[in-house]
Amino acid sequence: MDVDETNIAILRHLKDGRKSYKVIADDLSLTENTIRSRVNKLIEEGILKFSGTVQIDALAGHNLLYLGIKLKTMELQKKAEAFSNLKGVVSAGIVTGRYDIILQVLLGRDYTLLEFITEQVAKVEDVQTVESFIVYQGYNLKVPYIL
Repeated sequence: MDVDETNIAILRHLKDGRKSYKVIADDLSLTENTIRSRVNKLIEEGILKFSGTVQIDALAGHNLLYLGIKLKTMELQKKAEAFSNLKGVVSAGIVTGRYDIILQVLLGRDYTLLEFITEQVAKVEDVQTVESFIVYQGYNLKVPYIL
């Protein structure tokens, strides 16, 4: 699918997922049906997905964690997919630099960093090292609540 400037403009409007198609259409000088059709196409193509997100700072007892992982193997895609399926993992990205994979992880009152490392990360073989980065305060940082 060609993601043209109109699609990009629609996506920018939809950062507020509750904004009506009429408001977007009026702002972009298009019809509401055009907006609805393009949004449906973006969803069908897997480019757009609506979900609720939360601001972690507002949830007592919850933290967001970034975990840098160095592997003993170069099976990066296979390992990133395995990590993405672990409890609490919001996202897994293959990256450049000193780590092979960076995880974004949601921790809760009853789900700690120690539990995540010992019970979840331990399930994935060929992990050489991990380094954790707990977010003390986030700015414009919202994630889906997946616990």
